[in-house]
Amino acid sequence: MSLLATIKADLQAALERDPAARGPVDVILSYPGFHAVTAHRLIHPLQRAGIPLLPRFLAHLARFVTGIEIHPAAQLGKGFFIDHGMGVVIGETVESGENVTLYQGVTLGGVSLQKVKRHPTLGNNVVIGAGASVLGPITVGDNAKVGANSVVVRDVPANATVVGMPAKVVLQNGEPVRTSDPQSLLIRQLADRVAALERKLVQLSGPGAYDDVAI
Repeated sequence: MSLLATIKADLQAALERDPAARGPVDVILSYPGFHAVTAHRLIHPLQRAGIPLLPRFLAHLARFVTGIEIHPAAQLGKGFFIDHGMGVVIGETVESGENVTLYQGVTLGGVSLQKVKRHPTLGNNVVIGAGASVLGPITVGDNAKVGANSVVVRDVPANATVVGMPAKVVLQNGEPVRTSDPQSLLIRQLADRVAALERKLVQLSGPGAYDDVAI
């Protein structure tokens, strides 16, 4: 796909996914997310060509203007939309599919200091909520959604919704998923144990012994 067609797809993504958009001119003039992604579209070929220093310097200027940091080597599919965008960080080895949406404060970061694939891979139609961190060389499957402020450190299945720290699957293919949270299980076990002890205490003390005691 040509560069112009890719930028046009990014523009269309903003118009389709942000109800506040008042038309193409509005997006072109006043959307920092569109500005940052468009700048990256122009800088990325310089990085791939092996030109030293210049891609990083231009990316730094784009970050200064937009508040969005995209490493020149990151690979972004068409229709990539950053809504609002302030504080978004996209690492060097990030790879994304098409029609991905990020909200403000999202980090696509790494957890390794080695010069290897250390950032996430996003499938098509992924949505990542405000303040979420997706960390490490993990995969977020097609049509997945990451809730706001979640911390994702494991692969996310396709068509899943994850929330929490660390993030857990709460919806799969639109259906609720029962999670085996160890803390919740422990609390239930303690509650059952307390109830059993209370019944035993009443049996040993005789009926009515604890009628006036609030437990």
